[in-house]
Amino acid sequence: MIHYQIVNYKVSDLEFKVLLETMFIVGPESLSISLITAFFVSIVFTLQIAKEFICLNATALIGAVVNMAFLRELSPVLTSVIIIGRIGSCFTAELATMKVTQQIDALYILNTDPLFYLIIPRIISCVLLLPTLNFLSFVTSLASSVFVCFTLYAITPSVFLNSVFSSLLLLDLLKSSFKSMFFGLIISIVSCFWGLLAKGGAKGVGKYTTSSVVLSLLLIFIFNFILSYYMFSGSDSSLKVI
Repeated sequence: MIHYQIVNYKVSDLEFKVLLETMFIVGPESLSISLITAFFVSIVFTLQIAKEFICLNATALIGAVVNMAFLRELSPVLTSVIIIGRIGSCFTAELATMKVTQQIDALYILNTDPLFYLIIPRIISCVLLLPTLNFLSFVTSLASSVFVCFTLYAITPSVFLNSVFSSLLLLDLLKSSFKSMFFGLIISIVSCFWGLLAKGGAKGVGKYTTSSVVLSLLLIFIFNFILSYYMFSGSDSSLKVI
């Protein structure tokens, strides 16, 4: 019966107004904190590696290393961690509050399906917008690295960017985007699932929200390892072309 109902859902059942509102929360409202985080993490990362590569007379490799580190690993993971803290916790707390105050039961009385009104818009928003946030964070990290290399180590932007573009692969961009989409799926499903499981009043809301954040973080780190292993372990070195 449940399977029959799911199969017979139509796209017209989706609440597009709710979807747009949720997309705005996940995307534009999370953009500033994502970019600020990427900016400062990239500065610290560049500070640590630039001087070592200069000592090894490998200045031409700095941009390539920053590119690979952020595109393949740091940008998808950092963006996901930010979304877990800002959006995932919000989703869980909101749904948990609705659950313990019986607002979800009221939706059934109003002939409104909670799946299409509350859950699907959140999943779609995270899956679609995390790759965008990831890409913008990656670009910001490159910009901050260029700034640090030029102001502190006198490495010209042309040298840095030539190193970046020499190692930049379209396949890596696609893999990074897929990672972000998969992480968005994990975050949204875990957050909504724990929110709908909530019980025990206000104390239960806090408990289930914390559990949601912790589980989401663990799953992101675990699946990041799995995806990275299968996506990049067999790849040729991007430094060979430099």
